[in-house]
Amino acid sequence: MQFINSIGERLREERERLGLSQSEMALLAKDLGAKGATRQSQALYEKGEQSPSAAYIAAISTSGADVLYILTGSRGAPAAPAISREEAAFLDNYRHSPKDAQESMQTMCAALAQRSVHPQGVGRGCTADKSATATLKKSKAA
Repeated sequence: MQFINSIGERLREERERLGLSQSEMALLAKDLGAKGATRQSQALYEKGEQSPSAAYIAAISTSGADVLYILTGSRGAPAAPAISREEAAFLDNYRHSPKDAQESMQTMCAALAQRSVHPQGVGRGCTADKSATATLKKSKAA
């Protein structure tokens, strides 16, 4: 893997990763609040002849550019997907429930989602365990 050592080079790499031309990246940054962003300023940033402003960096971060990588050369962790208000309320209720209630919630959710209860929570892509499935079938039959 090639080591990219300057902010300008990493900025160019991120722009290319996003599939944008210099003009498109500058227009995107300008539309998101970076005053004075032009294709020429983008080219100067990438050549290392000028440094982008904080407003420019903030603007391109909203388009998916990995700002941590651009500034430091280290890739940031992918952003967690946003959760809905209902999901946040469910998570809050779960966290404020006693341990036995949390275990019941895990079993119920696993059965409803047709997935098994994983030791650290609900497993992804697993088949529901037999006891959880049986419990769900009994509740549907009642």
